[in-house]
Amino acid sequence: TSLLLMAGIMVTVGLCRRVTRRRLRTRQRLCTFLLEMFSTFQICACTNELSLLGNVEPKPHTALTLTYGFTVLHGLTLPGSTCNPCGTLQPMWSGGTSVRMGGLKIAAQFLAAVLARVFVHFIWSLEMAEPHSGALSQGCSNPMQTTEMQAFCIELLFSVVFQLTILRVERINPKYKVHLIAFLITMLVYAGGNLTGAIFNPALAFSLHASCFYDRFPSYSLVYWIAPSLGKCFILHVI
Repeated sequence: TSLLLMAGIMVTVGLCRRVTRRRLRTRQRLCTFLLEMFSTFQICACTNELSLLGNVEPKPHTALTLTYGFTVLHGLTLPGSTCNPCGTLQPMWSGGTSVRMGGLKIAAQFLAAVLARVFVHFIWSLEMAEPHSGALSQGCSNPMQTTEMQAFCIELLFSVVFQLTILRVERINPKYKVHLIAFLITMLVYAGGNLTGAIFNPALAFSLHASCFYDRFPSYSLVYWIAPSLGKCFILHVI
């Protein structure tokens, strides 16, 4: 049921993106906003659902396989979308995107994160699948299973590795690039998923653990917002 739900989300988002491109091609800002919102919604909603399957046996092989597979699908179905506020900083820094357009994309990403959270909470309340039972009563699932400083360093390092890889594989054939990126994300999740969740995406982190931000905002904003943003700024400074 969870797999069918995620497949349905991807199909629906694909249709919404196609309609947006056809109907709003002359309204660039609105078109960009909606495309980024739909794409980020897909990633956030699917990852929220995927997070419930982390304990499916055999562990962690099932979770890692699903992470790799859906990351490839996201890469193939969402071309041209960033879906990560940190990734939006690069074209803003280089002048390829105006500050207004970059801010519009970041706003779309966080709006999508909230909408995805509301959507999956509604789906979980229906308890259509076994993993949905009790999912809403967990509150803050607290992905930080280490000290705040260690978590900060891990998310910073992972952000640097991920963003640097994105820059290095830009010229690779897209068919191979999505697999390389999916493999990298899977390895990062395997290496640090049990410590911080290995998110390195501020919008996705907020969608996955919104209640944790409410309870411990300074700590979570430092680890899941500031750390990956600093990682991206470090890459931009180096290049």
